[in-house]
Amino acid sequence: MIYHHTLQRIDGTQEPLEQYRGRVLMLVNVASKCGLTPQYTALQALYERYRDRGFEILGFPANDFMGQEPGTNEEIAQFCDLNYGVTFPLFAKISVKGETIHPLYRTLTSLPEPIGGQVLWNFQKYLVDREGNVVAKFDPRTPPDAPEVVETIEKLL
Repeated sequence: MIYHHTLQRIDGTQEPLEQYRGRVLMLVNVASKCGLTPQYTALQALYERYRDRGFEILGFPANDFMGQEPGTNEEIAQFCDLNYGVTFPLFAKISVKGETIHPLYRTLTSLPEPIGGQVLWNFQKYLVDREGNVVAKFDPRTPPDAPEVVETIEKLL
């Protein structure tokens, strides 16, 4: 269950994840200077396709992998808007591994395999059901619109 976490949005406002109760969520750690950064296009398309059915994507910028998210929150927000037209919620930059791991990601990574375990790279995706349970994890290289991802989202909706 992830609803007990409150995080800072990229604009600085605090947002309890409790407000997403009843929605299907995709949690994804993102980066602006990664070979996988073009996944933003598919993420935004998924968001537009399913948001009216109760689907949300929550993006968590993280600079944990080879410094591929070096910008400030303002720079990240601007990059996402200008280059990919991102309208899904983005949060302030956090750490998704190591000693400074954010409590949300500590919760995610402490779950038993195959849905838990360490974050492998930028754009690792977790799917959360309407009750706040993490039900699936997808490898960073798996596109957000891969058939197995879309099929899982549709089952949860």
